[in-house]
Amino acid sequence: MQSLADFATEFSPLPNEDNNSPWTPHIDGSSNIKLCGTGVVLERHGNLVIEQALKFDFKESNNQVEYEAIIVGLNLAINLDVKKLVCKSDSQLVVG
Repeated sequence: MQSLADFATEFSPLPNEDNNSPWTPHIDGSSNIKLCGTGVVLERHGNLVIEQALKFDFKESNNQVEYEAIIVGLNLAINLDVKKLVCKSDSQLVVG
């Protein structure tokens, strides 16, 4: 099983790669009585780059899980030295 750091190392931009083109993290979170988690898909130029799913061992509300999802997406972007992001989410609260 790979960690977040493994993903960041594997998908680090190449030195000659244009790092000014935008990346798009698609994020979503969900919570119910039994469990909660998040999903993040980070893409660039319309190509899938990274998918990350996380299950939390603690109870959170739907809004809290949506915030956790954006934090995961932003951390992935930071680890990849991304300069421009266009976030996609079904949560107006988080994106707004």
